[in-house]
Amino acid sequence: MKQIIIALICLIMLGSCTKDFVKTNQDPNQISDELLKQDFNLVGSPFSGMIFNLNGHQIEEDLCYDSWMGYMATGTDFVGNVNNTTYYIRWNVYWDRVYGSVMSPAKQVIKLAKDNKLPLFATWAKLVDILATSKLAAIHGPIIYSNYGSTANSILYDKESDLYNLYFKQLDSIQTDFGANKTYAGFAKFDPTAYKGSIPEWMKVVNSLRLRLAMRLSKVDPATAKTQGEKALADPAGLITTNADNFTNSLLGNIMPVAQICYQWDDTRMGGVMESFMVGLNDGRISKYFAPLGDPSLAADHPATPYKGIRNGAYIKAKADHIPFSKVSNDFNSVTTRRDFTAAEVSFLKAEAGLRGWAGAGDPKTNYEDGVRLSFADWGAPGVDAYLADNTSKPLSYTDPVDARNNFTTRSTITVAWNAADNNELKLEKIITQKYLAAFTQTLEAWVDFRRTGYPKIPHVAKNDSSPDWGVIPADQWIKRMPFVTSERTGNTAAVADAVSKMGAGAKDDIATRLWWDTGNASNF
Repeated sequence: MKQIIIALICLIMLGSCTKDFVKTNQDPNQISDELLKQDFNLVGSPFSGMIFNLNGHQIEEDLCYDSWMGYMATGTDFVGNVNNTTYYIRWNVYWDRVYGSVMSPAKQVIKLAKDNKLPLFATWAKLVDILATSKLAAIHGPIIYSNYGSTANSILYDKESDLYNLYFKQLDSIQTDFGANKTYAGFAKFDPTAYKGSIPEWMKVVNSLRLRLAMRLSKVDPATAKTQGEKALADPAGLITTNADNFTNSLLGNIMPVAQICYQWDDTRMGGVMESFMVGLNDGRISKYFAPLGDPSLAADHPATPYKGIRNGAYIKAKADHIPFSKVSNDFNSVTTRRDFTAAEVSFLKAEAGLRGWAGAGDPKTNYEDGVRLSFADWGAPGVDAYLADNTSKPLSYTDPVDARNNFTTRSTITVAWNAADNNELKLEKIITQKYLAAFTQTLEAWVDFRRTGYPKIPHVAKNDSSPDWGVIPADQWIKRMPFVTSERTGNTAAVADAVSKMGAGAKDDIATRLWWDTGNASNF
């Protein structure tokens, strides 16, 4: 718990109140502007921190969607085992990270770029803004975007439909700017990603992001989704299609969060849902994601594959009970980068686009299998050919050797092998399940897909502590969103009320209200 408190204090210090959006985290007295202007340092130096803060840590990821989707689970009984993982909200801080450590410095970069006649840095900052806020919108719904930086007493949120339309228009402008300057080398020394400032590589990110956002709208606004998806697929700049194109982000000398939480703090372990899918489907990536058990008897239900996870929203009596369960692979202690957007995800997006009849998407089977192959290759995992040919292995039901209240019967009965005779619904379940398995360590979009499509078929939380305080999740349902942060509820109250009204009739600022693109329609076609 100490680590969570420390992290909260740090994030509060980094964050900015809504009414102080025009402030930045930079100290102008540390180094003169004239000195910083040399080699574009004035506008370029913030990018490493901005891009690093696209991702979260324990509170934003491990104790939220990593747990809700069953990738990881805590064995620590935080706040008496009544917390985010069991649907009672204790921590809610990604908002502060985005506005304090991405949007605020990006706003300053955009101004400085204009003042110093370096417009491409403003373009790059706008792209980073979209990368960050599109994640934030997937968590909360309406967010402050077009009115960001306002000094009004009440700063209004963007309605989700308006927000996505604005994103698409801005991506058009960004791609135009980049396309006219493909050989520009000014980003090189400031780019913390594997791209090293390459404009053509960032253009692939623009198209891939457009495709991701288009797919979010596939059920709520299929016409816009198709138009924007086909635009991404047809753009001559291309998509992230090889592992060499993957958007990988520097950890800036930090330990990979999931490794720190697991090895240094002993607060997280393999998720029981991942055990169900990866052991059941004989997935060769399991040894790249997780460490085998020190005590194989804990996996007596599948001794040949000695991995054991903790169920999502588990009953936790004492921290010591689940400490012997599988950690993440020790390799994560020494990695220097993390994945932000991969070719595997793009292949699965194309596979779904093909099922939906989007022009230029290609063959769903080919894209599905390419996605699996790309993921296995990216992680250095063996056995992909046998895996793709397997039409018998299915996800396992889960047994907790410590507490039987956490046991669950698998809801999924799919196999891996593609079957042309399957209907589109079953084909989509296979696509989204493999997309889910490939997304380890970058899991937010899996939570998006689950709310949007109902796939993969994961169990409900074992322990449901939802209440009228934050919203009631029925026993046959899952968490839908995160509430707006307390600082907004108390300091921007009228705007929060307006934002809730934009979410539709009967909406509340709670965890049970669906986002715009989460239609609740069980049919995907």
